[in-house]
Amino acid sequence: MARLMELDLRGELTTAHVRLVASALGVSLRTVWSWVAVARREGRLSARIPSRVGVSADLRARLAVWGGNVAAVHRELTAEAAEAAGTPVSVPSLRALQRVVRQDLSAGERAGLKGGEAARRRFDVYGKCPPTHRNACWEGDHKRIPVRVSLDGVVVCPWVTWFIDVASKVIVGVAITPHQPARDAVLAALRTGISRTEPYGPFGGLPGRVRVDRGKDFLSKAVSRALGAFAVPVDDLPAYKPYRKGTIEALNGAVEEMLLVSLPGYTRRARPAQAYRPDLVEDLLPYPDFVKVLLDWVAWWNTEHRPAGLTNGRTPAQAWEADPAPVEDVPEERLAFFALEDDGRIRKITTNGVSWRRRAYIADWMAGHVGTRVRLRYLPHFDGRIEVFSTEGWGRHLGSAYLAEAATPDQRRALSRVRESRARALKADLKAAEKLRRTRYTAITTAAVPGRRRTETSSEARAEIVRAQAVDLAARALPDLIPPREPPAGWARPRPRPGTSCAPKRGPGTVVPADTTDTEPGSGSKE
Repeated sequence: MARLMELDLRGELTTAHVRLVASALGVSLRTVWSWVAVARREGRLSARIPSRVGVSADLRARLAVWGGNVAAVHRELTAEAAEAAGTPVSVPSLRALQRVVRQDLSAGERAGLKGGEAARRRFDVYGKCPPTHRNACWEGDHKRIPVRVSLDGVVVCPWVTWFIDVASKVIVGVAITPHQPARDAVLAALRTGISRTEPYGPFGGLPGRVRVDRGKDFLSKAVSRALGAFAVPVDDLPAYKPYRKGTIEALNGAVEEMLLVSLPGYTRRARPAQAYRPDLVEDLLPYPDFVKVLLDWVAWWNTEHRPAGLTNGRTPAQAWEADPAPVEDVPEERLAFFALEDDGRIRKITTNGVSWRRRAYIADWMAGHVGTRVRLRYLPHFDGRIEVFSTEGWGRHLGSAYLAEAATPDQRRALSRVRESRARALKADLKAAEKLRRTRYTAITTAAVPGRRRTETSSEARAEIVRAQAVDLAARALPDLIPPREPPAGWARPRPRPGTSCAPKRGPGTVVPADTTDTEPGSGSKE
């Protein structure tokens, strides 16, 4: 219309121009001429926008109260208008109110008023993360398994803690617990993910970074210290935003749709309208069988499943092998104590072993080390075994120790064997020393000097002399064994004061002349 009005002002507007615009917009020639007439008369180049009342803050609050029910809000407004005496209040019709809500509020906002944040999030648009290489980023999470399993006659719902590689969709580490997991499950899953030796490989290595969602177990000091030792940062994502780690959230949904729904004891299965009857304990999977089923599914996911996010229909294993990015492996000796915690205290080995949390821990290697100062490291939430380190330098690993009260007969027999072997070794050393200490002579039958039973060779005698000369006698001497020498003559010496009975002290080696008297000044008497 702006172009047509410019032509009209210059007097160049013709029917051909109007017909061309009508054909382009798909309207009749009469309609375009009517628009031109309105523009000439009112100066308006677009359709008139009807005046209406938008969704105010008060109306949004009422919609939130009624869960997005526009009809309920309209009834409330009508009732308030009827109760307002003497003040006329205009209430829009239900259709007008519904139209205003539909025009001013998006589909996501209307769904959020009705179903909350989770419903609103379904209408959001999310972009995909840029492609990266393997081990560039891992995502970790806990998931409660909605499957009832039997553990020692008790029904439990297990939890799984796992980590997935974002680039290749490979599940690198898994840990399963029969209860809500703690930091020990996180450390165990990370340990299986980093190690590439059997039975954990071939996937794994050291990740570039790890993303978690503010879980207190993931953000514990033990996890931060374990990953910080390898300079691996942990990204603390905002809470209640699962789309920030969509790869692990997609895995949580996939395991339920592909595996858990088919297992006995699944708690979210669709059931008939009759009363709910849970499965009997004897019909449920035993806990070890469930763990095997879940680990088999993880192996199937890595080697046979073809996720939609991978190119060319690859499996996660194929995507991992095709990635040329190098894998940074960690030696097993550095991973041996990856998941251990240290309380920072120094303890001593006593005759009862090492005391930790008011319990005694013993081991066969402790025999002969009573009094040694040590430090302890242990797995979180597990007190069956501890690792003992020395306090010197960076802490040398001395060995493992087990709970004395729960020691097996084999462990106790091993400790007894070590004690007996140490006793036999000491007895043999003492016998050898006794033989060296005593000199034995040959038996004689005549009046002669007896000879030694063992004749020393010249080489043995020279070796004994060298050993004797190597001993630092001055280091073994007592401080007062050798008397001090006389001070040089040029040194100033203290002189006794008049009237004192103190004579100058002489060293043990000082020679006193025979004609010298040791008297005090003015006494005139000899000692």
